Amino acid sequence: MLKPLSVFIGLRYVRSRHSKGFSSFISASSTIGIAIGVMVLIVVLSAMNGFERALATHLLSIVPHAEVLAVNKPINKWPENVALIQQNPNVIAAAPFIKTQGMMQKSAALKGVEIRGVDVMLEQQVSAIARYMVAGDWQNLTLENGIVIGAGIARKLSAKVGDNVQLLLPPVSSQDMQVSPNKQFPVPITQQATIVGIFKFGGTIDDTQVFINLMKAIELVGYQPDEVQGIRLKVDDVFSAPQIVRDVAYNFDFYVYMLDWTRSHGHLFNDIQLVRLVMFIVLVLVIAVASFNIVSTLIMAVNEKKSDIAILKTMGAKSSTIMTSFMFQGLMNGIVGCALGASLGILISLNLTDIIRAIEAALSVEFLTSDVYFIDFLPTLLRQQDVINTVITALVMSLLATIYPAWRATKVEPAQVLGQA
Repeated sequence: MLKPLSVFIGLRYVRSRHSKGFSSFISASSTIGIAIGVMVLIVVLSAMNGFERALATHLLSIVPHAEVLAVNKPINKWPENVALIQQNPNVIAAAPFIKTQGMMQKSAALKGVEIRGVDVMLEQQVSAIARYMVAGDWQNLTLENGIVIGAGIARKLSAKVGDNVQLLLPPVSSQDMQVSPNKQFPVPITQQATIVGIFKFGGTIDDTQVFINLMKAIELVGYQPDEVQGIRLKVDDVFSAPQIVRDVAYNFDFYVYMLDWTRSHGHLFNDIQLVRLVMFIVLVLVIAVASFNIVSTLIMAVNEKKSDIAILKTMGAKSSTIMTSFMFQGLMNGIVGCALGASLGILISLNLTDIIRAIEAALSVEFLTSDVYFIDFLPTLLRQQDVINTVITALVMSLLATIYPAWRATKVEPAQVLGQA
């Protein structure tokens, strides 16, 4: 607990220190250093929080939260199994699917794609794909031989809504294979299709993903009408998806593969966490360097105020009072730096997306592109706990930096100092 006398002495020394040129410069440099470190750390943490939120709300609105896949034979009676899965309290919705690899051809252009057969209505409950349609209509997927493709595929094939394309799929089984005249290579299954929609989500999904109607997919792969390859899940907590899909799979009386988004895109989340940790360590070290400039400031103050310290001791001031006075001086740098840095950090974090967009517009550059990343803007999410943790860390470092100089002040000998005077 700070004593009134310690606070009074500390504030008096702070004012006198600011009137001296070099001491004032050293003091200001430590305060500014702390402010910059606190500000940048808050901004960086907010940007990392924004990427986490974008991962959970944007990318995972298209990428499956979890899937159960058939092992040796297709999942039969899929409507009953979908209903069974939806009984799990952590599952929001479930939808059947069939996926296979293939090629898409238009004139002489050819593109490798992942073909995904889905139920048009149920898919909208587990995926936000309909929100990203830039041409055509998702509901048109119910049309005969209708197909919805990504914008990257459309660009590669120079295709648009209404164009006819050809799908090339691997043969269903070795018994059903057609063979070419040389008896060596199987002939792929061909299927004519009409583009009824184009979606643009961002990233590699636009360059690979193709959707067709579930019944058409069942026909192409040779399944029965109630058979599918897997069931997709949408869960209430994406970070609990691995455990939820296990709980769901254990209720089946047949073997299934359990997949979740952490296997396909978990590296993005891990990268965000790694960058957050590295940046936190680096910026805390920056704050530490700025905080320990306080050591130089207080040592200079102790040397300048030796006679004052000696007089105080002669008047009966305790060592704890003197030590607390100088610690309060140093802590003032940390308090001012934290207040300034936190204020600027909060202001910038709340407007970071608009600031970056303004810089992009002014410089005619694009820092993030949806062709590479899954978003084309810098997201931000300010959390109160990050601000509190950052400010507390900076204040603790500032306080630690004051201990040694303040302790040195208590070792001043009044007889020696006053005798020299």
